[in-house]
Amino acid sequence: MTNPTQPRSFRFVSLSLWLMLTTPTWAQSKQTTETPLLQVGFGQIEITPVRPTPMAGYYGKRLSTETHDPLWAKATVMDDGQNSIAIISLDLVATTKWLVDETRTLITAQSKLPPDRIMISATHSHTGPVLFDPNSSRYNRFGNEAPETKQFMLELPSKIAESVSKAVAAKHPMTVRYAIGEEQQLAFNRRFFLTDGTVGWNPGKLNPRIVREAGPTDDKLPMVAFYNKERELCGLLSNFSIHLDTVGGTQWSADMPFALEQSLKKVFGENCHLQYATGCCGDVNHIDVRHAFSQKGHTEAARIGTRLAGAVLRSWNSLTATSANRLHATKAIVKLPLAKHSAERIEWANSVSERANNEKQPPFMEMVEAFRILDVEARKGESIDAEVQVISLGTELAWVAMPGEIFVQLGLSIKDGSPFASTTINELANGSIGYVPTRQAYAQGNYEVVSARCAEGSGEMLVDAALTQLRTHFEVQNKKQ
Repeated sequence: MTNPTQPRSFRFVSLSLWLMLTTPTWAQSKQTTETPLLQVGFGQIEITPVRPTPMAGYYGKRLSTETHDPLWAKATVMDDGQNSIAIISLDLVATTKWLVDETRTLITAQSKLPPDRIMISATHSHTGPVLFDPNSSRYNRFGNEAPETKQFMLELPSKIAESVSKAVAAKHPMTVRYAIGEEQQLAFNRRFFLTDGTVGWNPGKLNPRIVREAGPTDDKLPMVAFYNKERELCGLLSNFSIHLDTVGGTQWSADMPFALEQSLKKVFGENCHLQYATGCCGDVNHIDVRHAFSQKGHTEAARIGTRLAGAVLRSWNSLTATSANRLHATKAIVKLPLAKHSAERIEWANSVSERANNEKQPPFMEMVEAFRILDVEARKGESIDAEVQVISLGTELAWVAMPGEIFVQLGLSIKDGSPFASTTINELANGSIGYVPTRQAYAQGNYEVVSARCAEGSGEMLVDAALTQLRTHFEVQNKKQ
């Protein structure tokens, strides 16, 4: 009961305080926020090849037979009145420098977005097409130079640019909210210390030689939700660190993100834009070696996607509104040293390469090493230019683009060092340089290290470039508020 002896002004302040403490956060933000609304738009376009085309993901040639679910280029465009950015996700195994350069040029011409404000990443689906890239010896094999492959690649930049044009045309005022979900039972490090002291890669289920994992996982699921003035959910960006090699086979498929989308559309409706990107998972997959049950095919993809949808929904009540909606974007080119090999191995690598397309292929690890040597040799000593890009929204949200299959510990280091409340890392973005292991993994060897075109310490150089930009962004965003 209000004390009648209190001054009227004091009673009014007390009542106001009581209302603030008891009113839901959502209602408070409506009553008190002065955060300018962002102009946000979404667009997507199907990029599934229209005829049988060589498929990506493995050291061998396989031709597509049919479509299980379509492949998409999805775009989210944000505009704060001074700066516009685009975040694009592709249902492909990777991105290439040629693809990114061509696409950025078209987007800049059509939608007026500067190239350094365009982030293009791939989900790493192994059931998409091979990408034509004249700069890689590996991708000149396994159907890379087939007419269908070249046609797909030449048409792809204009399709991606169209998804951005659609997003720009659909822009309207929105509020932004974010949360970080968690799912602890889906991702597993695929490198293990074995009883003989070595580190194994995908050693097989129930292998008695397994001692323990050689690296961590990242179980966080950052997400960003966009609402219109009627408080309807219009779009959701999500990200998780897990390798997309669940389905296999010869059907076109976006893999697990398709199942995630299908589950969430049952909740949010068909018109909600659902865009997924893959986090740092160079050494992480979905295989639980401590159980014998099968983990392959569309059933497994549906299980994982449904679980991730559950993680999104479990975190829904923790969505928090951004306090400022100013955008900032930068990028840095990091010159990475090349992996080393002896001169004697060059002739051997050429012989392996010549046999790679034969009916009887060389052993898998021989092909992995040989193609790495030939790719490095083709550079003639020139370092690898790796782009690290950062986009931030206020002081709460940041997106980092990393150009390869990045070991999860490197991603965790970026997140741990970031000053932003939520930092999303999209790997295989703005080009791909292959596997990027941690410094300590190089001494341990095995598949990812044998495959890596960049030398020891490269991953840490990328982390430094990301953190430097993130800290600068945070300072800039603080000054804008």
